[in-house]
Amino acid sequence: MKWKDYCRGVRRGVPVGVGYFSVSFGFGAMAVANGIKWLDATLISASNVTSAGQFAGLTLILASAGLWEIILTQLVINSRYALMSLALSQKMGTRIGVLPRLPIAFMNTDEIFALAMAEKQPLTVPFLLGLGLTPFLGWTSGTLCGALAGSVLPESIRLALGVMLYGMFIAIVVPPARQEKPVLVTAALALVLSCLFTWVPVLNTVSAGISIVICTVAAAAVCAWLFPIPDEEVAQ
Repeated sequence: MKWKDYCRGVRRGVPVGVGYFSVSFGFGAMAVANGIKWLDATLISASNVTSAGQFAGLTLILASAGLWEIILTQLVINSRYALMSLALSQKMGTRIGVLPRLPIAFMNTDEIFALAMAEKQPLTVPFLLGLGLTPFLGWTSGTLCGALAGSVLPESIRLALGVMLYGMFIAIVVPPARQEKPVLVTAALALVLSCLFTWVPVLNTVSAGISIVICTVAAAAVCAWLFPIPDEEVAQ
């Protein structure tokens, strides 16, 4: 039964792993193009498994940001994982101990969380570990391949690979923004704030990490105030 659960988890995670490979390939190529060693880029992906957090972290590293600035930025960008882990923990119940929860929490990304929460059957440790295996391997191996390829590819191609990040975020934001007004307003407000911190005098002296934190928190706070979720909807 445990082996069957594990194999079922692996099968469910394969599409996510394939998608992660393509995105992390761009991260590896971008990291090497900006002077990061291929081994360091691979270790970053193997120890983080977070797309937005890693790209933001790479931007701050290249900008020579301070350690606390990087930590604060990562806490804000990746705070959603704490909420997702709490929700997943409730669905797991008390039958899963503390030690198995640690690797499960480490591999709990947006897509893995969605697949786990959509499961009709009771969640088991073998299933969750299998579910996170291929996305982890896809993300890490994609970074490795991108880093190795980026070290030998022409500069024009390496620069083109950097566009993959922006394409990924556009693909994530545009579909829900067309359907949900709160998403559209949040994205637009974050864009306006980001432009202000880029071009307005005085504001453009704020470091990259702090500006990311301010834009993220401000856009989320304003839209939470403008578009509150009714209590009955939360209960569902």
